[in-house]
Amino acid sequence: MPIPLMNSVVSWFLKKRIHDMELFMKHPQELQNNLLMELVRFAKDTELGKKYDFASVKSYQDFVNRVPVGDYTAVQDDIERCKSGGQNILWPTPIKWFAMSSGTTSSRSKFIPVSQESLEDCHYAAAKDLLCMYLNNNPNSKLFKGKGLRLGGSKQLDKKAGTSAGDLSSILIDNMPFWADYSSTPGNDIALLSDWETKMPAIIKASLPEKVTSLAGVPSWMLVLLNNTLEVTGKNHILEVWPDLEVFFHGGVSFDPYVDQYKALLPSNDVKYYESYNASEGFFGIQDSNDHKELLLMLDYGIFYEFIPMKTYGTPDEKVIPLDQVVAGENYAIVITTNGGLWRYKIGDTVRFTSTSPYRIKVTGRTKHHINVFGEELIIENAEEALKKTIQSIPCSIKDYTVAPVFMEGKEKGAHEWMIEFDQHPADFEAFKIALDHELQQVNTDYEAKRYNNMTLNPPRIHKASKNLFYNWLKSKNKLGGQHKIPRLSNSRDYMEELLVLKNMVEV
Repeated sequence: MPIPLMNSVVSWFLKKRIHDMELFMKHPQELQNNLLMELVRFAKDTELGKKYDFASVKSYQDFVNRVPVGDYTAVQDDIERCKSGGQNILWPTPIKWFAMSSGTTSSRSKFIPVSQESLEDCHYAAAKDLLCMYLNNNPNSKLFKGKGLRLGGSKQLDKKAGTSAGDLSSILIDNMPFWADYSSTPGNDIALLSDWETKMPAIIKASLPEKVTSLAGVPSWMLVLLNNTLEVTGKNHILEVWPDLEVFFHGGVSFDPYVDQYKALLPSNDVKYYESYNASEGFFGIQDSNDHKELLLMLDYGIFYEFIPMKTYGTPDEKVIPLDQVVAGENYAIVITTNGGLWRYKIGDTVRFTSTSPYRIKVTGRTKHHINVFGEELIIENAEEALKKTIQSIPCSIKDYTVAPVFMEGKEKGAHEWMIEFDQHPADFEAFKIALDHELQQVNTDYEAKRYNNMTLNPPRIHKASKNLFYNWLKSKNKLGGQHKIPRLSNSRDYMEELLVLKNMVEV
């Protein structure tokens, strides 16, 4: 599509879409309630709709009384039937795609159904909105004078059943309209390669001749790609390779640990960073301003939201509340009902509302990715904030990390054990340890109480990971690239023990 025509289309869409977003920000609960009733009516003749008598559901309370809250295990058998070609089970229209998701390095994958409605009205609508917000905030952008470098996953086909499964990014790439492929690099043949170590040099080779104006991907894996690009080209920073690069659209993991590394790779204050909250289950939030990192909760993508206060999560007093009952500053687990056939589904993510007018969120972690062995309630947001402040006082840069508990034995107190891979090591490692422990106490009063006079917790044990330790660990599990993430916090020592063994093998 020629650039002038593209700009005209975008300008028209932008004005219309900004108006639509203003409406859902002014009337959020009305829109959400209407959306829920539409989903229920549309699915009333499915197996699930008949089971819970959707035909007689007239209100949110009716819906709550009929449909239980559950996680993947509750719907796994139904999803497997859909994946084998069964239809009209969870959703009335055919489900041809399944987004593979583990959320961690677990070998067991989840297969999240992706309907045509969720593909068009959620994922692709969100991609358009992300561009809309960026262009609305940056009217002098030259985004469409070049191409977007995308970094996605791989796709596997189940030809027998006529369905396909793979990373969500691969499903999106494979179904994009021709003009979107034309404006992206690399082409689909490379973007959908499954072997990361073959794919990475192929992406670099295909993209070097292009005029790249944007990047899109998970920060950790994009960082690997960009560093390899510098090795191939011999350049000092990425703007010497692609001088027209103006924005990095990122998501999947917290950007905070990578900020300094990206500033070194992209040494210009003109480069923007736009975050999105996109999961296999749906697209939930988009950064709507240059100046803050909070994500606007998107309420018209065919997703009905409920929340579980983390104070009650997993307890006999667990309660589920609708959007209009959330409170800013509190931590919540997300429950969704979607146009992809998920009903009151716990996605396993936690968020904190930074605003309720409009509804803006910050992703704080995973319901299973925290440490609460000793009553310290350490969540990923705490760890990220403490690391950020520590790096400010003890200069260094961190590539990856994970944390596990050290369990009490006999009279020995417990502790937290950190494995940190540094890009730039701190000059004084002991000072780094002390500073990190101090900052953790500052951001988490429960941790501070357990650390008081070493009453329950001893000072943290911190290991310097060998170079590429996390990369080699993921490689050993066939989990390179795409959406695969390092589990930051865990209540068990499984990941830590594997990393320690691998570290010791390298260092022997």
